Amino acid sequence: KRENLRDHMNDLELIFSMLGEASTTEIAKNKDAQGFVENKQVAKLGGSVAGSARKDLEQKSGKKVSTTRNYLSLSEKKKLV
Repeated sequence: KRENLRDHMNDLELIFSMLGEASTTEIAKNKDAQGFVENKQVAKLGGSVAGSARKDLEQKSGKKVSTTRNYLSLSEKKKLV
C-alpha cells in the first residue's frame, strides 16, 4: 500500500515544508514567474527561505528538525493495514 510522505513527518517538518511551499507561491506571484525555468528559480528561493528558518531553529534549539525516525510508530503502521 502506498502512503503519504506527510503522514511520516513530525510537526516541525510539516511546518517547514508548508513554509517553503507558501514562500514559493508568494514569490512566484510577486515576480509573475512564467514557465519552467522561472518557476524553478522561484522554487529554489522559496526553499531557501524554509531552509534558512530550519537551520536557525536547529541552531537555537540544539536539536535537528528532521530525524531518521518515522513519525508513525510501527504499531500505528500495522493498524493502517
